[in-house]
Amino acid sequence: MENLERKLAEIPWEGVQQELHEQGYSVIENILDDESCSEFIKAYENPKLYRKVVDMERFRFGKGRYKYFQYPLPDLIHQLRTCIYPKLVPVSNQWMRNLRIDISFPSTLAELRAACAGNGQHLATPLILKYGAGGFNTLHQDLYGEVYFPIQAVFFLNESDVDYTGGEFVLTQQIPRAQSQAIVLRPKKGSMLLFTTNYRPIQGKRGYYRVAMKHGVSKVHSGERNTLGIIFHDATS
Repeated sequence: MENLERKLAEIPWEGVQQELHEQGYSVIENILDDESCSEFIKAYENPKLYRKVVDMERFRFGKGRYKYFQYPLPDLIHQLRTCIYPKLVPVSNQWMRNLRIDISFPSTLAELRAACAGNGQHLATPLILKYGAGGFNTLHQDLYGEVYFPIQAVFFLNESDVDYTGGEFVLTQQIPRAQSQAIVLRPKKGSMLLFTTNYRPIQGKRGYYRVAMKHGVSKVHSGERNTLGIIFHDATS
C-alpha cells in the first residue's frame, strides 16, 4: 500500500492534466505491480466482493462479463479511487469553465459521493471486466446518473500480445459536423489509462466547443483479457 501511495505521488500530474486537456486521455505505466494484477484477477471468482454481474452478450453490450464491486470496496480500490480523484479535479473544473457549464467538482471524493447520494446515487461503480477469445465491448459511456465525473480510469491486468491478442482499447470522439475520430490504445500490463467519461472541450477559432467521447474494446483474438475500471461517481442502479 505504501509503495502504491509513493507511485501515485510521483506521477507528474501537471503533465497528465495537460495530456487530458489536449487529447482526452493519458496513459501512466507501472502503477500496479504483477502481484496486484494477479490478486485482482483471482478476486474475480469471489462472489462476496460484488453487487452485480453483467453478461454483456445478454444485453447486446458485447461479449464478455463484468462485475461491479460493492461497498465497502477492497482497500486497494478505495485507495486508488481516493488518491487519484483530487488530481483530476483541476482539469475537470477547467473543462467546465471552458465550456461555460455551471458545474464545479468538489476537491475530495467524499464530497463527490455526498453529491451523488443527494441525487439518489448510492451504489459502487468500480468494476472488473473479463474477456475471452471473441470478446469485445461496444462503444459506450459510464454515466449512471445525473451526477457524474468527467474523467475515469482503467487498469490493465494482462500483457497484450503475451496473455491475449487483439482486445485494443478504443476511444472515439465526435467532432460536430465531422466524422468520428477513432483512437486505438494498447497499454502495458499494470498501466493506468485516464480518459474522458462523456465530453471534453476542444478549442476552435471561436472558442471552445464540446466533443463527445465514447470507449470500448475491440475483439479479443486469443487468450484472456482482464481490466479494472475505476469510476468516481456512484450509480442509481
